[in-house]
Amino acid sequence: MATEIERKFLLDGEAWRPLAVRSQRMEQGYLVDAAAMEGGFARCSVRVRIAGESAWLNVKSARLGIERAEYEYALPLPDAKAMLRDLCRGRVAKTRHFVPVDAYTFEIDEFEGENQGLIVAEVELERVDAEVPRPAWLGREVSHLARYYNVHLIAHPYARWSTRERAGEED
Repeated sequence: MATEIERKFLLDGEAWRPLAVRSQRMEQGYLVDAAAMEGGFARCSVRVRIAGESAWLNVKSARLGIERAEYEYALPLPDAKAMLRDLCRGRVAKTRHFVPVDAYTFEIDEFEGENQGLIVAEVELERVDAEVPRPAWLGREVSHLARYYNVHLIAHPYARWSTRERAGEED
């Protein structure tokens, strides 16, 4: 079984920007989305993602936390475009910036559209108990908060969050 071990963080400032070694625009939608998971109809999300000229189908277990089952398969780009257009209720667009820190690479997602203003850093780990480097620009951990997951941002975009939610007072 494929397992993803990933921690999510908010950012504290812009000091990470000059450290990015590359950036890539991504667009994704869900065939099985947050509404299905919240309604108890699904035990996983199913995502279609396009990044550049590549595309993938991703299946991820619905539970919160840093360790989840995840499967990913390459898709022909025309199929992925058709799925996004015809089968997904909404889309998330973002630019992913890759920032190396020690032996890790932080993937910093800067969201667009209704999620503009939200920036989240993710880092994949080999073990649940692995030590994560904490550069000064890395803020509060949000790994266990559903609203920061891409699958939830389609139904609950950042633009609609209350001031208290944006400030983290409702966590």
